[in-house]
Amino acid sequence: MKVLVLYDYPPSPGGLATQGDLLYRGLLELGIDAHAAHFESAQEKEWYYRWFEPDVVVGVGYWGHSPQLVLHPQRYGVQPVPWLVADGYIANYQEVLNALPLILVTSNWVKEMYVRDGINADIIEVLPVGCNTDSFIPFSKDDPKILAVREALGISPDQKMILTVGGDAASKGAQEVMQALAIIDTKAPDWKYICKVWPQPRTKIQNLSDLQMATDLGIEKNVFYATNTISRNFMPYLIGACDIYAAPSRLEGFGMPQVEAGACGKPVIGIRAMGLLDTLVHGETAFLAKVAQKIVANEVVLGDEAGFEDTHRVTFRVPRTVDYRANVHDIAKYLLLLMNDQELCEKMGKAGRKRVVEKFDYRIVAKRFVQIMHDKLGIS
Repeated sequence: MKVLVLYDYPPSPGGLATQGDLLYRGLLELGIDAHAAHFESAQEKEWYYRWFEPDVVVGVGYWGHSPQLVLHPQRYGVQPVPWLVADGYIANYQEVLNALPLILVTSNWVKEMYVRDGINADIIEVLPVGCNTDSFIPFSKDDPKILAVREALGISPDQKMILTVGGDAASKGAQEVMQALAIIDTKAPDWKYICKVWPQPRTKIQNLSDLQMATDLGIEKNVFYATNTISRNFMPYLIGACDIYAAPSRLEGFGMPQVEAGACGKPVIGIRAMGLLDTLVHGETAFLAKVAQKIVANEVVLGDEAGFEDTHRVTFRVPRTVDYRANVHDIAKYLLLLMNDQELCEKMGKAGRKRVVEKFDYRIVAKRFVQIMHDKLGIS
């Protein structure tokens, strides 16, 4: 089997790049003849098509990347298999996607979204995102690298560190977490809430809005936004430094940081919806807050990024749920429980680690990919 993997290569620290890179690494470790290229590099992709002659081109992205992941390989007679996430609504490329023999998606919820929006369920297979369980491991609290992270963030040894990681924090449920922390502030042990976000223009406004909420709630002294650029090498130690990983996401097709937190043996707080229903087990590896609100849209405005002309308006016959909000009181209850019960934290962390190793290790995902290629496309 010869596989060309398309993603943000060489990999940036983002989720899609990590998703593609771990598959590529897993395939190489299995002895598969594989190469990687940037999904937007037309010249390099064509170069691989011509001399490598891959059996399949697997591309990581979302439906809006269909021109790069599907149409470009097809132009050169190569079989594309997109590995897609969802952003709440699949607005275009249904005809292109339905003509494929196989589409991979990251969770059962993502599959539901594609089927809801017109993609044939029979051609969709769920392939979860891999996790490097050799890097994301439980660390000792006395590990110098863990102590250094906490010291750099100004967290004392007796403080409880709650962590959320994302491109921005609000989409990962940080505002709901802050509201929950404000509810339990006077009852809880000393705590600090760290939001690690990526430095990009779109997040600056959101960060300011989040920090204003913290001020309005009176917890601003306990909330810290880390906006530095960091590598994937640092992520295990950042997660390893926390006591609780909290991300009841508003939109989540898989939940890579939640899975990585489980691999590090950390209890997780999520939301009882979307991709987290695949990755987390309520009461065993995580606490999942109930859905308090579904944000519904009657129409969307799209542009060139979605394959339309600018300001193209799509009106739904049936309103679509495009966002979720977790129940703040559930989050507060679970935070207080975990902050006061170290034995429960350790038990939940061990169960989370076991689940990730057994189901989401990147080598297991690579083996599953190879099996799907054999079963669905007859490629060996």
